[in-house]
Amino acid sequence: MKKEIRIFFTALMFFTRIPCPSFTDHDPEYLNRSSKYFTLVGIIVGSISAIAFYLFQFVFSLEIALLLSFATSLLTTGAFHEDGFADVCDGFGGGWTKEKIMDIMKDSRVGTYGLVGLMILLALKFTSLREIPLELIIPTIISAHAISRLTSVTLIYTDEYAREDLLSKAKPLATKMQHSDYLVACIFGLAPVLLMRNYWVFLAIIPLILTKLYFSRYFNKWIGGYTGDCLGTVQQVAEVIYYLSLLVIFKFIS
Repeated sequence: MKKEIRIFFTALMFFTRIPCPSFTDHDPEYLNRSSKYFTLVGIIVGSISAIAFYLFQFVFSLEIALLLSFATSLLTTGAFHEDGFADVCDGFGGGWTKEKIMDIMKDSRVGTYGLVGLMILLALKFTSLREIPLELIIPTIISAHAISRLTSVTLIYTDEYAREDLLSKAKPLATKMQHSDYLVACIFGLAPVLLMRNYWVFLAIIPLILTKLYFSRYFNKWIGGYTGDCLGTVQQVAEVIYYLSLLVIFKFIS
């Protein structure tokens, strides 16, 4: 149990800015196992964002409350996944060889592709959540953060790591996940969807699977696997796909 607690706090420290106990460090053994709690961290981040929205809506308009909720999420994670998304936009948008793509993604500066990509991504998050029924926004935020991270974890479970340098964000997480670890990630990733109290929303898993398959094929074609930035990209895109899928389900099915 103590080992599992330490693995969890390692994941929390790696993926967020939330203060962790002093015994938490970057021990490779625990980092290698921490990806199974990626979805649990998503529940925590989503809950913090949802609580922020709940509180801000009493003072501000729906739009401002959503934007402040986004800001809370970004502060909680340090824009960890958004940074990866921007790097992938720059790398794959400006590079035509594996080496060039890798070099661009390692550059800390944000280029035109990354900036435009982030603008579109955040705009889609905002406009789609704005159209979700008010009573479902909070469970939607929590479940989105969890299930989008499950989509990202699935890439770790099925694919190979592409970059070999030790400075990469995801190198400690690059080993193959054990079946039991992936099962844990699935439980935490799917359980929050039950908060929606509508079993039709599980249909959103289908476009998320298609999203994962697309990125898996795309990343393997260009760089021979995934990197930490790729995982962040899958999480961010999957979050948006989940929101859009819910809108379609609410409009045409549920």
